[in-house]
Formats: sequence, C-alpha cells, structure tokens
Amino acid sequence: MEDLVESILDYVRADYTDYAIMINGEWGSGKTYFWNNKIRNKIDSLTFNGKKYSTIYMSLYGISNLEDISKKIYIETTQLMDKNMKKYMQTHDKSSIPEYAKTGLDMAHFFGTTQNDGKIDYSQFFATDDKVLCFDDLERANVDVIDILGYINNFVEHDHIKTIIICNEKELATKLKSSNLEMKTFIATYLLDKEGTLLTADKPMVEKIGEKIEYVFDKANDYERIKEKLIGETFEYAPKFNYIINGLLMRYENNPDLIRFLREQTNLITNTFIRSGTRNLRILKHALNDFQKIFETVNKFYPNTNLRVLQTMLIFTIAVSFEIKAGKITKDKFININTNEEYKSILVSSRVLMDNRQFYIKEFDSNYYFNFKSEYRFFKFIEVYVRTRIFDMKIFKNDMEMIIQTIDTEKLPGYKRLLTEEYWKISDDQFPFVIEEVVENVRNGDLKLIDIVKLFAYFSYFSRKNLIAYDMQTIKNIFIDGMDLIADKSEYCDNIDEELSRIGIDVGEEMDEILKHFHEINKDLKVKMYKEQAEEIFKCIPMKMETFYAKFTEEYMEKPLLEYYDTFKMIQRITCASNEDIMKIKEMLIRRARKYKRELCSELPFIIDLKKALEQHCKGKNNSIKMVMIKEFANDLQIVIDTYSNIPPKKVYKKLRRYTETKK
Repeated sequence: MEDLVESILDYVRADYTDYAIMINGEWGSGKTYFWNNKIRNKIDSLTFNGKKYSTIYMSLYGISNLEDISKKIYIETTQLMDKNMKKYMQTHDKSSIPEYAKTGLDMAHFFGTTQNDGKIDYSQFFATDDKVLCFDDLERANVDVIDILGYINNFVEHDHIKTIIICNEKELATKLKSSNLEMKTFIATYLLDKEGTLLTADKPMVEKIGEKIEYVFDKANDYERIKEKLIGETFEYAPKFNYIINGLLMRYENNPDLIRFLREQTNLITNTFIRSGTRNLRILKHALNDFQKIFETVNKFYPNTNLRVLQTMLIFTIAVSFEIKAGKITKDKFININTNEEYKSILVSSRVLMDNRQFYIKEFDSNYYFNFKSEYRFFKFIEVYVRTRIFDMKIFKNDMEMIIQTIDTEKLPGYKRLLTEEYWKISDDQFPFVIEEVVENVRNGDLKLIDIVKLFAYFSYFSRKNLIAYDMQTIKNIFIDGMDLIADKSEYCDNIDEELSRIGIDVGEEMDEILKHFHEINKDLKVKMYKEQAEEIFKCIPMKMETFYAKFTEEYMEKPLLEYYDTFKMIQRITCASNEDIMKIKEMLIRRARKYKRELCSELPFIIDLKKALEQHCKGKNNSIKMVMIKEFANDLQIVIDTYSNIPPKKVYKKLRRYTETKK
C-alpha cells in the first residue's frame, strides 16, 4: 500500500504532466477512505519546487450537468479566498467544507448574497500550478461519462492540473452498455427490420439486436479512446483488509466489551469477509453496526451466552449481510427457514436431494462455516433484522431460549437428533438409546404427524442396513398406530413436499404405505380445518360484517370454504343481512370466482344448492326491497356457476365427488 501512495506522490511531484491518473477498485472497497486517510494529507503537506500543494476533492455522485462540477470546484476553493471561511476551517481542523455548508454557499451565490457580484465564471477563478484535483465516483454521475472525461481533459491537457480520478471501472463498463437500453433496442430493431435481417433464421433475434446495439452505440470504444488520451496510469486498489478492518473497529472503542470481543475475533471477521467474495467494506461496516445491536442486546438479556454462540452470531450477521446486500441472492432465500432445526434438516437432506434452495443453503453453510464447528448456525432474529431492519424481540427471545435448550446436542430429544443431524454423528453407545426413545415417543403419540412420517424413513433405512433389531412390518405397525393415535389432535400439513424434502437418507418403497396412510389422515385434517375456518368466518354474518369483509378478503379469498359450509346456515345468514351487505356478498362471490376459478371450482355444488334454496325461499313471498335483492342474488349466482362450469370436466367431477363425500 505504501508503494501505491509513493507512486501517486511521484505523479504529483512531477514537473510537467499532461495526463491524469486513475485509482480503480470495487464499490465499498475503501477507495475514498484511502484518499482521505493516506493520500490527501500527504499532498496537502507537500512542498515541491517552492510550491505548497493543496487538494480539491469532489464526488461526482448524482452530478447532473457539467456546470455542477465547476460549481463544486468553486465552492471547495471558497475557503482559500474567504478569510472567515478559512479561519473556520482551521479552527475546526477541517480539510473540506461539509456538504450541508456547500449547499448554503451554492444558494448564497445563486441569490447574489455573497461578496462576489454578478454572474460567476466558474472555470476562471484559481491558479492551477499548485492544485491537485480529485474526482470520485465517476461511474455514479448522471452525466455521460464521455462528456465528463472530456471536461476533465481540459484541466489536464490545457492547464496541466494534477488530476486523480477514482472509480469502479467494472461498474462503469456495465453503465456504458446499459444506458438508454430501451431506446437502443428500439433503434437497433428498426435498423435490422429496414435491412431485412430482423426475422432471418441465421441467428437468434436477441443476439442480432445485441450485436447491432454494440455496433451502433459503441460507447465502450469511445471511453477507451478518451481514456487512452487522458489517463496516463491506472492503479488497482487492492487494500490489505486486516489494516482496514482494524480501522473500522476503532469506532467501537467507547464500548469496551464489544471492542474487546471484536478485536479477539479479527481473524474471524477477515475470513468471513474474504469468503463473501466481494471487496465491499461498506457492507462490512454496516454488518458490524448491526452486530453491535445484537451483541449489546444478547449481553443485556442473556449475559452468560456461550462464546461459541457469539462467534457464530458474528459470522452469520456478516454472511447474511453480504449475501443480501451485495445482491448475491434475493431476500427470500432464508425467509421460510424459521429455526436452526429447520436449517440443519435442510443441510442433512441436501446430501440426497438437490433443489435450488437446498443447494444454496448447503453452499452458504460450506462457505461461511468452513472449518468452524458449531451446532447452532442459524439465527432467525438476525436474518429478520438484516432483511427488514426490524429487531424483533419476540423472535430474539425464542431463538435464545432454544439455544439454551439445544446448545448441548447430547441433551436433545432423540427424534430431533435424527431429524436435524447426520445420524452417523450419534455414537454407537448412544444410538440404541436414541432408537428406543423415538419408538416410545411414536407409541405414546408425543410427536407431530409429519415428524412420524419422516422418522419412519430413517427407521426403514436402519432396518435395511441391519442397524436396528426391528423388522420392517413391526416398524410399520408401530408408526401407523402412532399416526392413528395423534390423528385427532394433529394439524393439517400444507407444505408436505417441503417437509419430506428434509429427509436426509434415501427413501425406500416401504414409505408408500406410510405416505398413503398419512395422506388419508391429512385429508381428513384439511376437511376439519376448513370446516372450522368456515364456521368461524361465516358466523360474522350478519352482525360483524366489517370483521367478515376484512378477514375474508385477506385470508380466505382463494380457499374453497363454501365447499365445507352448510347451505341452510348460509341462507339464514344471507337473508338476515342488510340489503347493502347482500349486494356486497354477491359481488364478492362473483369477483373471487372469476379470479380464482381453478382454486374454487370445488364450491360449484354448494353454489348450485344455494341458488336453488334461495329461489325456494323467495317463492310465495310478497315483493319488498330485500326480497328483490335476494332474487337478484340468486339470479346472479348463475355467473359463478357458469364460471366454475368452464373448468375441464374431469376436474369438476372430482370436485363434485369430494363435495358429496364431505357432506356425508
């Protein structure tokens, strides 16, 4: 790094230059920090050939026209011309004007309230032979990069001002190619069509359009030409991260417990940072800020937390921050994982099955926890905090209580050890006790229905490998009886495939009978669940209509609840509702039928019954407004019936049969 500093100073000390130099590095890698802390002060203290140099720094971030650059240069140099400003800068040990002050100065000049009268010619205001210009964030300007480099070239070539450009050339190349892409695509398509080559089959259309865009709008070549003319040397900024990380940690010196912990974990921080595959120190800085909140909260509520757990929290905070904020993944990769147990079960199952999420989680774990052994490696409260910026105390306390209970894996219940660990990690001495404990849990109905299914897969595997004394039929009987025992008190499982994907061994055909039995129980549980939900929501008609509308539209629009509700009860509730609510309910039924006809077509028999019953209800009754509303309700139900009837016959037949079975 000192060699890079000296090379830049050699450029500044050179008697004559007609070129600029460039410092190239990735976003967040600390280029600006390097300028402010390693380069700027040395240039400002440099005296050479009787000249005392001074720097003028400006970020091009958000600059929308070239005059803005001249204004920023002028405002940066105001401190050199205005005695009051210069005195303020010296008193406050400042090397540049704060951004908020620049805004005020700029507006003051705009309204003519400063000592300078008339319109300012921003390009003619200072001697050039003792100034060093630094332009940062070239790739983030809102002005064409070619125009900016041409503007800077005036300083370099004509005035021979020492000029340093800081940028990320990789992002610059992307920006040059992607700017005004819609317009470029339109023009390229038009030109290809005029040439008669747009629809020819010699190569894919996308490839032809891309080539035409590159040919017509080759900004990259323009950039290379002007860069060759303007830039004499390009320095690659590749910082020594240990040094920079130590600098980042200095901000926590007012928190002795945290700074002591972080300094002891410097290698851990560095290794995790390197494994992220980025050089973005800005994300690391934010991750450490997040960890400060995590560390302080853990120490406040759980002061005796195991050191290994705190180390793992640090790794996880940094890792998740980089995965999400560096754009390597979408935020939802972890969103459906709620516990460390689920995380570990996905790791176990990923040895056999390779869906995208399992593959990602396996890669994440292998990368960031390489050579770092810890039984607790996923923290939901940290994932939520990084993803949403909300520190959820309820999730935090749930996680911490679970950590306290499970940090010693030998104290875990046997069934959890089978479902969340590689079974071969269980010692030969412990294995028989784990097996008998699980058998007892199944026989007593102590487990969830889906867990019994997953555990059977392990037991059938153990039986095939002669690891247990139970024969296959005995195992089947035990597990089927266990499923029957808890059937009535279980809950419906709607993510069966996801749950079964967490089985970490090859599944044999012995599973077929168990799965068939499970699906029968689960189907009954679904009917039971929908009946309870239907009763709960429809009892709000007619007395709690606001509650009904809110809950139904938010939770039940796609669920075929009417399939599981009694027609006679519905007639009673509709006929007792107000005229306005009768209209609203009818419109809601039509709207949801049109939007979710495939999901709701099983309601067809109910709607047919309801229409007939409402028509029967109206027979022989004198007309009133309510009676007219009910008749219209019955008539318009034909729209719903027609909508559902357009579903393929086989599917509707199955739904009709299911409705009949449900009513029985």
